[in-house]
Amino acid sequence: MIEHVYRRARSCADVQRVIVATDDLRIAQAVRRFDGEVRLTRADHRSGTDRLAEVAATLDCDVVVNVQGDEPLIDPGAISEAIRPFTTDPSVQMTTLYHRISNPSELTDPNVVKVVLDRGGFALYFSRSPIPFVRNGGWPPLYKHIGLYGYRRSALLVVAALEPTPLERAEGLEQLRALEHGIRVKAVESAHDSIGVDTPEDLEHVRRLIGAPMSG
Repeated sequence: MIEHVYRRARSCADVQRVIVATDDLRIAQAVRRFDGEVRLTRADHRSGTDRLAEVAATLDCDVVVNVQGDEPLIDPGAISEAIRPFTTDPSVQMTTLYHRISNPSELTDPNVVKVVLDRGGFALYFSRSPIPFVRNGGWPPLYKHIGLYGYRRSALLVVAALEPTPLERAEGLEQLRALEHGIRVKAVESAHDSIGVDTPEDLEHVRRLIGAPMSG
């Protein structure tokens, strides 16, 4: 699975370098087998953001994109979508993607993270629960979060240095740490949906879509 993610990220025209950050020697060995670049990190990181920051601290770059290893169907165009706001607005510190929910089952699936936005396209909140609550009918557009993040390198190092926050702990969503500390997250509506592999059923579904064997 990690090879699928790696090769898709490498095929994005806006990406200069792809590095797999892991504390698992088995993953590192798998990446080396297909000639990918990998960095072994400390094993005590509390989240993927913290692991990413360990590697980013050694890099000379302005923008870092976190493509999670459980997104084997991520479209290279989605990575470009997350990068684009940094090129047009110097005030943007963090970005992510969202997609309109079309399958009602996604609304109640805790593995599908929901997001609500302000009028300027910045995230107000992320949740595993259905949001917003609709009291009197008339559903607004409902959006799911696509787990891909872009950061100014300087902002990433700040976020990773912060302690986990109460909402982050409650939801199990690390992006809430940024929101709770007042760091705005620009959310871009993506033309590309994606399927994260969170369960064995997800893995089987992705295997069928790809039409090839895939291990973790």
